[in-house]
Amino acid sequence: MSDDRPSLILLPGFLCDEELWRDQLSGLANIADGRVADLGHGDSIAGLARQVLATAPPRFALAGFSFGGYVAQEIARQAPQRIQRLALLDTSFRADTPQRIAQRRAANTTVSLPGEFRGMTEQLLPSFIAADRLHDAPLVRRIHAMTLRQGREVFVRQNAMLREDGAATLRSLTCPVLILCGRHDVLTPPALHGEMAALMPQARLVVVEDSGHMSPMEQPAAVTQAMREWLGA
Repeated sequence: MSDDRPSLILLPGFLCDEELWRDQLSGLANIADGRVADLGHGDSIAGLARQVLATAPPRFALAGFSFGGYVAQEIARQAPQRIQRLALLDTSFRADTPQRIAQRRAANTTVSLPGEFRGMTEQLLPSFIAADRLHDAPLVRRIHAMTLRQGREVFVRQNAMLREDGAATLRSLTCPVLILCGRHDVLTPPALHGEMAALMPQARLVVVEDSGHMSPMEQPAAVTQAMREWLGA
């Protein structure tokens, strides 16, 4: 394996860890030196971006999924010259609305009540994966175990972080950009990704069939292939 592989930093989503990127790490290993950042410790998205930059190489490819997409946009705001190429998966560039902030606060109040932290529950799953994957027991177990590993404190910490508008930052980028989402992503739907891609003439929009929000886990081969093409662009 050549030492001249580009550095690739992968940013997981809300309550996610390296398991989210398991298949991409292995599938891209021959063309990229990948590592997954820990986004579980910090008090703001700007703070998380600074943490990632503090240990990152001078130049790197950057991929952010969902919550990690907001962190990726903040890294691009803080240090655009260090990003060789950017991928945003199943995420958004829009700022939190007052209603969304209120919803997050209510969720944090609920999850902080006494009792066992349940992670990704059966009630939440239909919002995160495509309907025909709900009976994929290995996938469901992986997602549930991942969210349990992250736990209540990470839930509260990440959920409290304000999501800011990324449009100006994205418009200013000149590096190759991949915008990707699942066809059946109801949390951050394809139309939203189309708007995001339209901010950057150089962006490539990929919509992954038969996938909901958790595209790197639901359709790993398709996501890995799109990322291989992006890394080779």
